[in-house]
Amino acid sequence: MQTDSIIIDKRPVIVALDFDDLSLARALVNSLSPEKCRIKVGKEMFTLFGPDWVRELVDKGFEVFLDLKFHDIPNTVAKAVKAASALGVWMVNVHASGGPDMIYAAKDAALISNTPPLLTAVTILTSMDERQFGAVYDTGGIDEKVLSLAKLAESSGADGVVCSAREAGSLRRHVDKHFCLVTPGIRPKGSAVNDQKRIMTPSEAIDAGVNYLVVGRPITQASLPASVLSEINASIVQLT
Repeated sequence: MQTDSIIIDKRPVIVALDFDDLSLARALVNSLSPEKCRIKVGKEMFTLFGPDWVRELVDKGFEVFLDLKFHDIPNTVAKAVKAASALGVWMVNVHASGGPDMIYAAKDAALISNTPPLLTAVTILTSMDERQFGAVYDTGGIDEKVLSLAKLAESSGADGVVCSAREAGSLRRHVDKHFCLVTPGIRPKGSAVNDQKRIMTPSEAIDAGVNYLVVGRPITQASLPASVLSEINASIVQLT
């Protein structure tokens, strides 16, 4: 059990908004409390509704994870992180495979902000299984590459990584206890797996040493989203 070595955040759940209808997104957000969760805005919603939607969420009191996974030359990524920081977001991310110079540049840009966001780096997407991984990388396996990218991110100044909960236990033995692990692919018992491959339940993930849980469709497509969120939070509280 890893929970003795880390501090379990009072709001570990990050609700992933994946809507192409702003009215539906607003209705969902209005049913949730900033005191119970954080919000993730990804590529679809940011492309459709832009920075104003992020500002709206921040104005409502939500801490926002802007999940755009920047991956470009260091100067370009630094400017993107600076722009994201100006929106008042709580967390931004980059791809760890962009390399140390890119991660350093992103962190420096974040620190310029009056309220610097956390900078996390994506290791291997949780939608990838070994077959897909092998089509991209010639050697090694997912666990080995995740560890390598996580150590690269930590040594380059990132505050944490985005990884599968299944790799969290191993990562916890190799990174500082203050280094954040953010995990998509979280599915409460009985939920549909959808397009995720390497998944865990919320309590399993926290027990493995995860700090923040990204949960999308099990909450956003529920008939009573706030109730599902409360159930997840209750299952986590039992571990503290």
